[in-house]
Amino acid sequence: MSLRSVSFFLCTVAFLIGTVLPLRAAEPVSPLEQSISETLDLWREGRYEQLFERLAHRGKTSREQFVKKMRDTSIRPACCWQKMEDFKVLNEKRTQATVYFKLGLEGTSIAQDSSTREFKLSHEEGIWKMQLADVFSIAGVSGKKTRHSSRKNKSKSNPYHN
Repeated sequence: MSLRSVSFFLCTVAFLIGTVLPLRAAEPVSPLEQSISETLDLWREGRYEQLFERLAHRGKTSREQFVKKMRDTSIRPACCWQKMEDFKVLNEKRTQATVYFKLGLEGTSIAQDSSTREFKLSHEEGIWKMQLADVFSIAGVSGKKTRHSSRKNKSKSNPYHN
């Protein structure tokens, strides 16, 4: 092969790589995936007030309680491509959807650095919202208020409780 042929071949390959890779990166993302990604970014960045507004089914949890509980945990979504892998829409209706994906995590115990599961979403205020209980569950936070007396002490005080 001549030097000219090799140069032409390399230029052609570089051109093809330069045109194909940007198209792959620009694949459209579903509104469900985009909304979840934005929600996870708020969590990762520690913007818990905005995260609270992006969650559904908040129950009796106030914004202040939510922020405090989230600040007390070190678990958060991983960055970049590790944040959401193998995203699949299992069911989508007008106001509800179920999706499945692997959520990469940081700040966890060594044994668990991801959570692969289904997430139920609600379409409210023009966006898809994850459920607060799912975020608490993944973050290792209890949504319930802790009591000062333990269950063990209660069972000892009741002679009829076994």
